[in-house]
Amino acid sequence: MSKRVTVRPGRALRGEVFIPGDKSISHRAVMLAGLAQKPVIIRNFLLAADCCSTLECMRALGVTIVSQPDGDIVITGNGLRGLKEPNAVLDAGNSGTTMRLMSGILGGQSFFSIMTGDNSLRHRPMGRVIQPLSQMGCRIKGRQQDKYAPLAILPAERIKGISYASPVASAQIKSAVLLAGLYAEEPTSVSEPVKSRDHTELMLQAFGVDIRQEGTTVTIYPGKELDPPDVLEVPGDISSAAFWLVAATIVPGSELYLRNVGVNPTRTGILDVLRAMGANITVVNRRESAGELVADLVVKSADLVGTSIGADIMPRLIDEIPVLAVAALAAKGKTVIAGAEELRVKETDRLKAIAQEFARLGAAIIETPDGLIINGPQKLGYGDCYSHDDHRIAMSLAVAGVTGGGASISDPGCVAISYPRFFEELNRLTNCVEALDHDPETDNCD
Repeated sequence: MSKRVTVRPGRALRGEVFIPGDKSISHRAVMLAGLAQKPVIIRNFLLAADCCSTLECMRALGVTIVSQPDGDIVITGNGLRGLKEPNAVLDAGNSGTTMRLMSGILGGQSFFSIMTGDNSLRHRPMGRVIQPLSQMGCRIKGRQQDKYAPLAILPAERIKGISYASPVASAQIKSAVLLAGLYAEEPTSVSEPVKSRDHTELMLQAFGVDIRQEGTTVTIYPGKELDPPDVLEVPGDISSAAFWLVAATIVPGSELYLRNVGVNPTRTGILDVLRAMGANITVVNRRESAGELVADLVVKSADLVGTSIGADIMPRLIDEIPVLAVAALAAKGKTVIAGAEELRVKETDRLKAIAQEFARLGAAIIETPDGLIINGPQKLGYGDCYSHDDHRIAMSLAVAGVTGGGASISDPGCVAISYPRFFEELNRLTNCVEALDHDPETDNCD
């Protein structure tokens, strides 16, 4: 992709969008299928950079992965204890999910491994995962007193079950502990202050694992091989759908039909907030796939009003805050976002990046220690912006550009982390993207 993409104000967004596979679920599908003994066909797998990092790590651990002409991925593992010692350093790329969840799996192995990632990932906190895993008997060492990658993971002597009270609601912490719990000698429990996304629990159940939920505590009972489904279909990612939800709401005359969107209740905070702001969103054709709720979403343009977004709902929409800032700029009245301090340790400091980059478009956003204050409506002008190599910042700036006065975004290629064809889809719907130079060969993991 070009080093810079320019997005101009566009026409109304109308038609259908098929939402690419959920990033969180794609990661987990590959990991668990790689721990099973029989082949698993994964459909609608997200062929984006982060998920490809997980694929390559599992390949390096002896898992057979074959891409089919129809886009399906066939994963054949060697059983729960059949992973092989890698002969090189495992590279998680930009993917915190890969590194944190794989830490739980690798921590229970009888071999040595090392994981690293790109510059961004090597500066994101890993101690929050290493701490509970160490309590279980995993032997993980990292930079700066085990805070950062690269991580060296020594052979485990004994993995014991624990009851861990996580200080924060984090699906990655919870998942790392539960995955290590597959190798423990006793049950393992994780409690959270608020329930985080539960994709790991649902997929473990789909793979025949005895896992039980009581309130905000989940317990895994180890002791047997995984029993996977023959076919696992990944729902579309609601975090990717969020960009279309906001764009279609703001641009007058828009109406989009978003196909195959995961509507897991731990992820639908974006729907609740947009509806509270006055958005016209209808959920139709509800169904279920491997324990995950799926539906189609119909969104029509609507006038928005400001709202308050607090810490209680943040685990259900933390990834959508950048594009919700675009909605807040178009809304009448004040929007207050609080309890979002986790955004400061994502791919970039997203709170700072939102305030800084939207200011280049003429927006006035007040940055607070844990959130943002946005008074609207604000008319956005044209500006030169920087993606901060953060896919969600890049796509949010693009939505701001098409709904406002336009935006020129440098280093837009980071969208490949979660939505490789985002700009192509945006151009198809609006005919507003310039300097688009996309190499379709980057849309695979080969």
